[in-house]
Amino acid sequence: MPDRRAFLTVAAPLAAGLAAGCSAGAASTRRPKVTGIYGGFLTQILERGEKPSDYGIDAVWVGSGGLKADQIARHRDLGLKVYAEFNSMHLASFLREHPEAAPIGSDGRPCPAPSGWQGVSAHHEGYRRDRMQEFRRVLETFDIDGIWLDYHHAHAAWEQAEPELPDTDFCPAALRGFSESTGVRLPDETAKAAALLLGEHRDRWTDYRCGVFTDWVREYRDILERTRPRALLGTFHCPWGEDERGGAIRHKLAIDLRAQASHLDVFSIMPYHARFGHAGDPAWVSRQTGKLGSLLGIRGEPGEKKFIWPIVQVSDWGERVPVEEVGETVRQGLAAPSTGVMTFAWSGIAKEWPKVEAIGRAYRSVRP
Repeated sequence: MPDRRAFLTVAAPLAAGLAAGCSAGAASTRRPKVTGIYGGFLTQILERGEKPSDYGIDAVWVGSGGLKADQIARHRDLGLKVYAEFNSMHLASFLREHPEAAPIGSDGRPCPAPSGWQGVSAHHEGYRRDRMQEFRRVLETFDIDGIWLDYHHAHAAWEQAEPELPDTDFCPAALRGFSESTGVRLPDETAKAAALLLGEHRDRWTDYRCGVFTDWVREYRDILERTRPRALLGTFHCPWGEDERGGAIRHKLAIDLRAQASHLDVFSIMPYHARFGHAGDPAWVSRQTGKLGSLLGIRGEPGEKKFIWPIVQVSDWGERVPVEEVGETVRQGLAAPSTGVMTFAWSGIAKEWPKVEAIGRAYRSVRP
């Protein structure tokens, strides 16, 4: 299974002080676009005797497990923002000691990992406690400018041209919680309960599941406010609109971006055009961010408190992204309502230096 953390190359830092909010005076000034890299610290640039600013880069995203205090300080000294990426629902190792935390399918059995992407049940109290403790530890330990949730959705494999979207999670805690919140009494047999939830109660079941995932985001936000309140909270998320694939972003993935918006600062939609069947069509990126802006009422204008910074595909993952397409992909990622962009992913991009140079040309073109 491809590991997204090893592939990604994100970029999206704010100008100094953005995390603290916009003052009345600053609100009238258009801020420079955020131009970042996802996928690790930029040691390959530094080893060449160059600086990230030579390529117009002003931010990096690093997996929370790869954070290092000395590297954070080094990149900060070079004028970069440093953001962490945090694994929310995809910590498969947790299941080795807690197999009961596996998502349950409509047949009442643990749902197999679709395409190898193993999720964990959002209804398992021990797993939620584990993730919140780790989230707090990362924020307390590292002086970062923000943290982005990753794989914060129901058990599925959507990051491919033909997604696998099983119906989950019919664990006892979920069925009990649904009945308590709605007053709907369900059969004791899981398969019969699931048939009702996917049939006549589908909308209420979707709303309930989305509410559970949104409540996780609320708790993440509460922890951030208590430990590092000036940091940004972002999310990497599926690029589908609510009108696509039969509303799968809500019905299958349990992602309600409108509900989550009150707890988040930045939405990093993931429109990997080549990976998702749109090779040769970078404009698909701006079409999807435009949909997101309409959904959330974000226009990319001065004074807004919510931001869209897409993470766009530049490295090869499945389909090839040719060097000559890099600049246009970045430009589409920066089109309003976006106010920043990050490129995916540094581990692959750094192996093909003409792509780094193409990113640099595109990023420098939007710097003040």
